[in-house]
Order: sequence, then C-alpha cells, then structure tokens
Amino acid sequence: MSRGFGPSDLLDCYRRGVFPMADDRDDPSLFLVDPDLRGVLPLNAFHVSKSLRKTIRKDVFRVRINTAFSRVMELCAEEAPDRPSTWINSPILNLYSALHRMGHAHSVESWLDGELVGGLYGVSLKGAFFGESMFSRVTDASKVALAHLVALLRKNGFVLLDTQFVTGHLLTFGVEEVPREAFQVLLANAMT
Repeated sequence: MSRGFGPSDLLDCYRRGVFPMADDRDDPSLFLVDPDLRGVLPLNAFHVSKSLRKTIRKDVFRVRINTAFSRVMELCAEEAPDRPSTWINSPILNLYSALHRMGHAHSVESWLDGELVGGLYGVSLKGAFFGESMFSRVTDASKVALAHLVALLRKNGFVLLDTQFVTGHLLTFGVEEVPREAFQVLLANAMT
C-alpha cells in the first residue's frame, strides 16, 4: 500500500468491503483483505448467555464510549497467551486514530474500579459497524462491551455488524459466516 494511504482512503476501503491488516506489529506495511467468507453478527439474533446476562444485570463494569480510544487500540495490540503476535502496527494505530478524530472510529470500554479492563474498537459508516479488535483483562469485560455495542447499534438503526472473521469466541454470540457476494449485498444495504 502506498505511503499516501490516509483515513479517507481507509473509509473508501470499508465502503467496498475490504479492510487493512499487517503481518505483525513490527511490519511497517499494510495489505488489504477481502475474505471469501465474512463474519457477520446479526443484530437481531445476538445471543447473550445466561451467565453474561447475569453479569450485565449485576452492573459489574462501568461501560464508556470513546473515552480511551487510543488505549483500547494499544491493549488490543498487546500480546496475550492466546495471541502471541498482533496485526496492529503503527500505521494501523495512526490511521484509526485519525478516523477516531473524524468521528468514524469508536471504542466501547469496560472499566472496573477505575481501570480499563476490556473493550473493543471499530469503524462506523452509515448503517454499518466494522468490528476490528477486542481485548479482555477480566472475565466477561469484552463480552459486556460487545453487548453494549449491539444495544447501541440497534438503538441507532444500524443494520450490519461486520466481525470480519469467525472465531470460536464470536460463535457464542451467534456470528454467521457469509460468502463475499452475500456480504456485499448486506454492505450495500447498510450504505443506503
């Protein structure tokens, strides 16, 4: 990708259904991904387990929006036992920070006793939210953030929550894998 690739170019990529990644944190370059199969979390079929519902009712976490966007990205980029390396490099941090300043990238954060313990970030564009990454340092922290995100998207008339890929973690919430052509139809609907 050329050095002149900026936040407006990134938004154009999302409009086309592609997104950037890097090979690892130290790689200074980006490449665009357009997977054959795409993860989509149907907003009206979002599944919340009994234990998560109980955690949400207990109001264990204080959930905030956009109060620590950069920190959420940094924590998503940290190595973890289940993720020894990350695709979030400096160009990605810079691009999404610029999108955040433009009002297109957002974080949903779970706080416990004044400490940021979980969250996620992604990009909103018209009726679509493109989830990028999430992290958790305390049980259920990222799950609570995701549940709040889904509630916000429903409330604000969003029609698409793109998870990009399907993971075991996301399957528990009802994520579906759709072919590229079907995703393009969902995306076109969300862009109107």
